[in-house]
Formats: sequence, C-alpha cells, structure tokens
Amino acid sequence: MTQGTVLIAGAGHAGFQLAASLRQHGFSGRVCLINDETHLPYQRPPLSKAYLKGEGRPDSLMFRPDKFYRDQTIELIGDRAVSIDRAARRLLLASGSSLEYGHLVLATGARNRLLDLPNANLPDVRYLRTFDESETLRQRLASSRHVVVIGAGFIGLEFAATARGKGIEVDVIELGARVMARAVTAEISDYFQQRHTAAGIRIHLGVQATSIESDGSNVTGVSLSDGRHVEADLVVVGVGVLPNVELAAAAGLPVAAGIIVDEQLLTSDPNISAIGDCALYASPRFGGSLRLESVQNATDHARCVAARLTGNAKTYDGQPWFWSDQGDDKLQIAGLTTGYDRVVVRGDPAQRSFSAFCYKADQLVGIESVNRASDHVFGRRILGMNSSIAPEQAQDLSFDLKAALA
Repeated sequence: MTQGTVLIAGAGHAGFQLAASLRQHGFSGRVCLINDETHLPYQRPPLSKAYLKGEGRPDSLMFRPDKFYRDQTIELIGDRAVSIDRAARRLLLASGSSLEYGHLVLATGARNRLLDLPNANLPDVRYLRTFDESETLRQRLASSRHVVVIGAGFIGLEFAATARGKGIEVDVIELGARVMARAVTAEISDYFQQRHTAAGIRIHLGVQATSIESDGSNVTGVSLSDGRHVEADLVVVGVGVLPNVELAAAAGLPVAAGIIVDEQLLTSDPNISAIGDCALYASPRFGGSLRLESVQNATDHARCVAARLTGNAKTYDGQPWFWSDQGDDKLQIAGLTTGYDRVVVRGDPAQRSFSAFCYKADQLVGIESVNRASDHVFGRRILGMNSSIAPEQAQDLSFDLKAALA
C-alpha cells in the first residue's frame, strides 16, 4: 500500500507510533491522527510517576513538538471518532465532519473503571490516566493531608508512594489478599508491601470501600466493609480500566474483552485494524488471545501494522514487558508470568535487589525483577529467543546469565 488515506482513531502511544512508523517506512499517502484531547499526543507512564512528583513541564511529556507533525505531514485532528460507515469507508467525527479512509486503525485505548459508590462523583474523588487528571492531582497534593487510595495495583501504589513522599498520610484499600495480586508473584507482592509499609503507608487487604463520606460537599473519609472508617480529604481510585470497544461494536465488528483482531492485528473487516490497549489479539506465541495494557504492546502493535500497510505483512509476535516505579524501587517484568507453577528467587530481597524467575513445567515463562536491570534485560533476550535456563541455574548467583545467552 503506497497511497490512499490511513486514519488513526486515538493518539496515545499506539496511535502516535503508527503515524510515525508509517512515515519511517516511506508511506506517502495521507496520515490523519485523530486526537480527542486538547494536548499534543503525550506519554502516559510519567503521569503517575515523575510528572506527578512535580518533575518536568507539560511539554516534557509530549512525544514530539508541533513541528514534527508538520514536517512529517501528519494531520493532527482535534476531534473524536463517533461512528464508522464501513460500506462508504468513512469515519464520522463528533464535530459533524467525516473523513474517508483507505485503511482505518482503531487505537482507542482504554478508560478508567469508575467507582460505583455513594458520593463517588464528588470533586475530591479522582482518577489517574490522562494528563488533565495528573495535573489536577499534582496541584491537589500540595494541599492534601490524608489520601485514601482504592486499589493496590500499579497505578494505585505508584500514586501512594508519590503522595507519601510528599509527607501526606496515605491509606491503601485493596480487596485482594495481597498487593498487585493479578500482576506479580507473591514474592514481589510481599516485598512491595513491606517497602510501602516501612515508608508509612497503611495497607488494608481483604476489605473494600463501601461508601465515601462527605460533609455535603467535601470528602471526609471512606467506610470499609469491615466496619472501619478511614479519614481522607482526597480519594484516588485505581481499580482497573475498560477497553474502548464501543466504536467498533457499533460498526458491527466483533468485540469481547477488547476489539477482536487476528495475528496481524486485523479486524473482521480487511480495511480496519485495532492496536494497543483496546485490541484483543490472537497470539501464536502464547497460544490464545491477549489484551495487554503496556507501552511495549502499544508501540510494537503500531510498528507491526505500519509494516503491513507498507507491504511487509508479518504475524505479530511481540514479547511483553512492563515496569513500575514505586518510591525508590523499580519493578521490571519480562514475559507473562500467569500460569507459573514454580518461582525461583535470584538475589536478595533484603538487599533490595532480586528477581523472581517464573517457571511452568520447568520452562521459563517470565522474570519479575526489583532493582536488578541486568536480569530484566536477560529475561527479554532469552524469552525473545524462546529459550530457557534451568531453575537451579537461575537460583545460582555464580551462574553467568550472559554466557547462557551465547
């Protein structure tokens, strides 16, 4: 495909990378990047980390300045896609205008899962996913004294660590039996719970928020399922996200826990692809369908589709990796560690430097590393090679990981 129009609905990591990669691959047709926010396309990870701490200006978050889009002839359209006319190959926008496409790529991302509790719509109840949400919280932290975080996933704990670092009282409410339970091993959960507790964060496990209390206009606290009441002047909710599949579903495209795409990221319509957080893709590597929320997944999806649209179609076979900065600790994950049946620890949690090597039937499936970047790099490389090392080798600090790669 060397001409025509590629419309990209969504200007997050996936959408931006696709537009940039199309030009890098020599695509000469029209490229339109539809951005439903008022800012230039920006990076999300710093929103709950460095930027929230007060580091950096808003322009430091932007992928590229205005000039990049002009120089690359990428049309950045400030609007929102509302419907797809597949027969006419037209995308209708919220402004009432419409655009024709040769190929449409849905990079619609995901949105916060909202809290369904009394008073959850008060201004003191906040979420953290967009730049505007981060900017509001950045300002609120300057005057808050006691924060309750609902949800002990990556975002909740990253925010909790930042707030505590500013001297704010922090309580974290988590229904699960351990922090980050859906994402990491018990070894990693235990380490981070200890670290956050040592920093003065109170973590309440196995309970849920039942209501948000207020004085009529301001939040005063959160009531818990065990009868306790936790004071708060700010509540931050991090209970997961929902993929934005509505645009695809209304157009008759198959959806489930995401927009269903094949191993080349095509929907059932050969003129429409879906990438990033919204895409439920067929994965030969893992033998099933996956929907992942990560920068790696978004950008690698984008590169795969850009290659296909410029004549180099390939099966998507990306190796997942993730990271989370919480206080002074960096968690890095290579691979997918779900379904493991054995965990081997390399290093020493007491020294704040260790990794959990996860195995299934003695085959390495993933590595979760804390402040141990070399193990993470090793994990990405060996998993990318579809190779492994024995659990006994992983546990033995004298075993040379670099040599194993050779």
